[in-house]
Amino acid sequence: MLNPADLPSTFVHPESCSGPAQISIQNFNLWYGKSQALHSINLPILQHEITSFIGPSGCGKSTLLRAINRLNDLIDNVTVDGDIRVGERSVYERHLDVTSLRKRIGMVFQKSNPFPMSIYENVCYPLRISGITSRATLDEAVETSLRSSALWDEVKDRLKRSALDLSGGQQQRLCIARAIAGNPEVLLMDEPCSALDPISTAKIEELILEMKGRFTVVIVTHSMAQASRVSDHTAFFYLGRLIEAGPTKRLFENAHSKATQDYISGRFG
Repeated sequence: MLNPADLPSTFVHPESCSGPAQISIQNFNLWYGKSQALHSINLPILQHEITSFIGPSGCGKSTLLRAINRLNDLIDNVTVDGDIRVGERSVYERHLDVTSLRKRIGMVFQKSNPFPMSIYENVCYPLRISGITSRATLDEAVETSLRSSALWDEVKDRLKRSALDLSGGQQQRLCIARAIAGNPEVLLMDEPCSALDPISTAKIEELILEMKGRFTVVIVTHSMAQASRVSDHTAFFYLGRLIEAGPTKRLFENAHSKATQDYISGRFG
């Protein structure tokens, strides 16, 4: 295992900074009480591309993901320093409406979490909380989102049935449909395939690739194969620090940091 003193200074490949950044993480630090979980993270996340966060358990990648839409606010004794900007606005801007922020940033969790209501109501939930009541608008959004999540043909004849009746893979695709129904700018995915079988995982990965160009996607994954298959850019974290970031192909084939090389090759983690 590596010690913090052995870690190199962060290396961000120049190619990872080309193009417009949808998310800009600037000298970001986070503490749980007195324990520092993230250390001076600086990272651009490019618009309409797929970025993977990789690293061993406890390295801070999920913590950073949740910081983007301020889900860490729900945990006691969390303090932050630095900034995260989505577009032109800081997510820590004073008087920011966090609910509005989360409408702009969809979230898919490791464990599928459909609401205990119908398939239809699950998908249109983001629209209903935005005040949309038109049945035609809701119907269109539900069909469009379910088609986008490759679930429409499987559920179109049972939209009024409980979402809890779906299989695990179907529930996760339903959660993706719900996350994109409100047409967010960013989609965050925290290990969305970790509880799924290989066939369901392949379907989710196909969806992620299809969403490229429509959303800015950030995915946390423990699977090196998944990161290499779906992401344009990859960031490697260790002990709460960003060790290296850059185009996925470059990172996997010619990492600058030995720590990155060792992790990707399976020497630790």
